[in-house]
Amino acid sequence: MSSRSSITDLRLVKLAEEVASGRSAELIARMLENVMELGKNHVGIGDLKQIATTLQEMQEANQIFANYRNRRKVAIFGSARIAHTTPEYLVAKTFANQMASKKFMVITGGGNGIMGAAQEGAGAENSFGLNIHLPFEQRANPTIDGDPKLVSFKYFFTRKLSFVKETHAFVLLPGGFGTQDEGFECLTLMQTGKTSIVPLVLLDKPDGYYWEAWRRFVNNDLFASNLISESDFSLFRITHKIDEAVEEILRFYRIFHSYRWVGKKMVIRIQHPLSASSLSQLNERFSFILIEGKIEQTSALPEEREDTALLSLPRIVLIPFKNNFGVLRQLIDAINASDRAGI
Repeated sequence: MSSRSSITDLRLVKLAEEVASGRSAELIARMLENVMELGKNHVGIGDLKQIATTLQEMQEANQIFANYRNRRKVAIFGSARIAHTTPEYLVAKTFANQMASKKFMVITGGGNGIMGAAQEGAGAENSFGLNIHLPFEQRANPTIDGDPKLVSFKYFFTRKLSFVKETHAFVLLPGGFGTQDEGFECLTLMQTGKTSIVPLVLLDKPDGYYWEAWRRFVNNDLFASNLISESDFSLFRITHKIDEAVEEILRFYRIFHSYRWVGKKMVIRIQHPLSASSLSQLNERFSFILIEGKIEQTSALPEEREDTALLSLPRIVLIPFKNNFGVLRQLIDAINASDRAGI
């Protein structure tokens, strides 16, 4: 195991190898070494409690999601104060129902309002609730309350990590500070390349103005002041139509599957090979984002051999600048609009 040369305490290596092997054992040994360093550095009880709770919450959430890795999931955010008689409630419920009919699962914060509407629409069998302990009472909504897929968190940051790590699309309806925080957090992580690019849809009731007011601020204050780039607008879409929100997500996964980085290479996994003419068009349109080389279509790279479930998928490989992820979203959209090989 390669960790033997980097982990100084071989007892930790042997302990890790009791529960895992290969790269997994190496990473577990590293975690054990970091935990032991906390003791050697005489870290205070308060910090140790925080770290222990963080690790426990991450482990519990990962265990619950592990059985559903083969299902795509959409996270739905919005106010807990929205009454069940409002148009926004009906929009959230209907949207979630339609996504469940497309085999997506729904993740919400587990509360009432928009969250309860979404889980009512999707049904408990298609729902996860990521609840947060607050100083005031916040109960889980009736649909997810008592369900084994309801996870309770002490810390917002571990809860946010689970949302981002497990989600294949984000949909935001009107909400308060929490909704704004979650929306800007997702945009920031995608804009800076700290999480994978996925669809982010800002959905409102018919003739609503909530997201239009938000866009005016983003356009007139952020963009006009050169605080964001024009391509950053590609990272989100505003709509008042449920069907458009559903289609935005489904279209994103028409050909595109997922991507990862192998060194400086962006490796885009696709569900079907592209035609030669489509690949040529991608190179012509997006040559300006390349540091070197060209956009190529390949099979799985040798470095991906541990991703056994995805080895059969074709790849689009490129070496792009990492300073404009809005343009990389445009590249994904172009891939999804391409012709498949043989068509």
